[in-house]
Amino acid sequence: MNDGLTRDEYDALEQISKGTHGRVSACVARNTKRLTGLKFIAYEKNGGLSLTEKGQQTLFIRNCIDGLRAIASDPGSKLAADVALFLGKKGHISPRPAGDGFDITDKGRESLADIDSAAS
Repeated sequence: MNDGLTRDEYDALEQISKGTHGRVSACVARNTKRLTGLKFIAYEKNGGLSLTEKGQQTLFIRNCIDGLRAIASDPGSKLAADVALFLGKKGHISPRPAGDGFDITDKGRESLADIDSAAS
């Protein structure tokens, strides 16, 4: 699943996921050709851009990894509901007893270590 996307390309995916109204941003414009070639985005019938299923999955995985890193550094970090639900079901995080956030589990730490070692 690693297509070697840059931070700028991830930013473009994020902007497209929120919807573009009128002209696209410079970030989206400079990344459109590569992202369509990799099948992360597609042109709609009206000429607009939308995420493909592959693009949606990639963005969700990135949000999960970012959420896991946030919880590892600050257990009180807020997570999107879908990210918290997914990470909880996979056993990477567990709710704190006080109900004020999440704790990262050993499995979550191992996953982060694997992700970081693969990125190196």
